Amino acid sequence: MSSMDAHLLIVDDDERIRTLLQKFLMRHGFLVTAARDAAHARRILAGLDFDLIVLDVMMPGEDGVSLTRSLRETLATPILLLTAKGETDNRIEGLEAGADDYLAKPFEPKELLLRINAILRRMPDTSVSDSAPKVLSMGPIRYDIERGELWQGDDLVRLTATEIQLMRIFAAQPGAALSRSKLVEELGRDRGQAQERAVDVQITRLRRKIEDNPKQPRYLQTVRGAGYMLAPD
Repeated sequence: MSSMDAHLLIVDDDERIRTLLQKFLMRHGFLVTAARDAAHARRILAGLDFDLIVLDVMMPGEDGVSLTRSLRETLATPILLLTAKGETDNRIEGLEAGADDYLAKPFEPKELLLRINAILRRMPDTSVSDSAPKVLSMGPIRYDIERGELWQGDDLVRLTATEIQLMRIFAAQPGAALSRSKLVEELGRDRGQAQERAVDVQITRLRRKIEDNPKQPRYLQTVRGAGYMLAPD
């Protein structure tokens, strides 16, 4: 997906930041809608679909982490959180709630643009292929490799953009152990321990959607000293 196709929702209680980001992102080809708080965002989301949500964590009333957790009950739309510098706990909490990435304030608008484009590039191509689908089975769970979809019986399991990308990475090399640093690289993130810890959080979330017992994973395994491995049936 390119920026020319993408509709973004910016949610920030700071009017100056909201206006600056909206103008900056529109100059780079995005269609941008802005909301002043969580309640305003909910009203907008009730009537419009978006390709990505940029969401401030610290807002009066309902905060960004709480809103993320609530939205994840019904939406798979990618969410990028804006957090105050040094709020490590908030970042991890945000990832656990379902966010796809975070960016610490203050930040350069160009960095935000790079993060947004990286997330949009990770979204799967939803075009329908004429060839027979390739499917990995994990007990009652099926993963359609071509569509990037996870199914349990007739029910589609909602995945975030990052979870979709992780499944694509693992499905390309089933039975192979992938290190945390390799996963960070494949996800297009900056290298470092913080991003590796973020990958651990994403893996934990993904296991909840795949495993009967996420604490004793059968399919998305931890390989001691090597990383993580997808072991389908």
